[in-house]
Amino acid sequence: MGAGREVPISLDGVRGKNVMQLKKLNTALFPVRYNDKYYADALASGEFTKLAYYSDICVGSIACRLEKKEGGAIRVYIMTLGVLAPYRGLGIGTRLLNHVLYLCSKQNIPEIYLHVQTNNEDAINFYKKFGFEITETIKKYYTNIDPPRLLCTYQAHRYITS
Repeated sequence: MGAGREVPISLDGVRGKNVMQLKKLNTALFPVRYNDKYYADALASGEFTKLAYYSDICVGSIACRLEKKEGGAIRVYIMTLGVLAPYRGLGIGTRLLNHVLYLCSKQNIPEIYLHVQTNNEDAINFYKKFGFEITETIKKYYTNIDPPRLLCTYQAHRYITS
């Protein structure tokens, strides 16, 4: 990469023809194997699920599920957000999360939540920078993975849009 040359980060939607990219990333990034329902929810969320490309290489993703609450309000559950290790610190995760926060703001979706392992300090600090708060520790979230996971919630009214 030459001095002063910025490598673009681009986002692309997940569709039937490229869902394998999401599956490959999840296998590389997470200690869990996701089932068909996860991928169906990711595809159904439309613009809320994205692949991230760095210089045309697929290096990250965010996958969300849209949930209807009692009374009809919608909330967003971030099922996964990950970037391959060599590409962390380049703003890719920030770009993915900002995309979802922007969509929530635009569509007046007031609640976003996610789970993160208690020992994943990098992820916890990342989400806190965006206004997420730890609201609960859930033991045995996954029966075969330790340590416990934290429930982090975010109230979109704290997100300032430009």
